[in-house]
Amino acid sequence: MQLGYMRVSKTDGSQVLDLQRDALLAAGVQPQQLYADLASGRRDDRPGLLACLKALRPGDVLVVWTLDRLGRDLRHLVNTVHELTTQGIGLQVLTGQGAALDTTTATGKLVFGMFAALAEFERALIAERTRAGLAAARARGRTGGAPFKMTPAKLRLAMAAMGQPDTHVGALCQELGITRQTLYRHVSPQGALRPDGQKLLEARAGRARG
Repeated sequence: MQLGYMRVSKTDGSQVLDLQRDALLAAGVQPQQLYADLASGRRDDRPGLLACLKALRPGDVLVVWTLDRLGRDLRHLVNTVHELTTQGIGLQVLTGQGAALDTTTATGKLVFGMFAALAEFERALIAERTRAGLAAARARGRTGGAPFKMTPAKLRLAMAAMGQPDTHVGALCQELGITRQTLYRHVSPQGALRPDGQKLLEARAGRARG
C-alpha cells in the first residue's frame, strides 16, 4: 500500500497543498491514505507525519513530493529513512533533488547510502570541531559557562558529541558544565533534539528575529 505525506510551511493561505496532493494522487496514492501538516519542517510536533508513520506497515511505501517535505535536516532524514527501511517500509520521492530516491529499488538504496555517508561525514566534522573547541576552552581555563545551564551553543555541541559512539557522557557533561539530567532533558542518547532542546532553539531564534 502507498501512503502519501504532504506539508506546507505557512497556515495563512499563502501556500496550499494542491500541487503536492495532485502529484501524490497521480502516483497512485489513494485519497484516504493522504496525510498532511501545516507546519515548519523544523518542528518536531507534526501530527500528520506522526500519524502517517504510525499507519505504515511492512511492505508499504511512503510517498512524498520532495525530500524537504519529510526531513528537518539531513540527519533527521537519514534516521527516518533508516527506521522505515528496518521495518520493511519503502520511501519514494516524486520530484526535486531526491527524485532518484526510491528505496524499493537497488538504485534508490544506493542513493540513500550516499545520503547516509554524507550525514556521517557531517557528523564527524561537527565532532572534530567540538573537540577542538573544548580543547581550546580548557587551554584558556574555561569549562563552558554557568554551571547546570544549557545554552544553544552547548546544545549544538552536545548533539554532535552524543551522535558519536565513543562519547563519554560524564566527561561531556563536565566539559559543558551541565548535569546529566540537564543533558538528557535536551538531547537523546543518539544526539536528537528533545522537547526542551527544541524550545531552547526556538526561543533563541525568536529573540534573533525580534
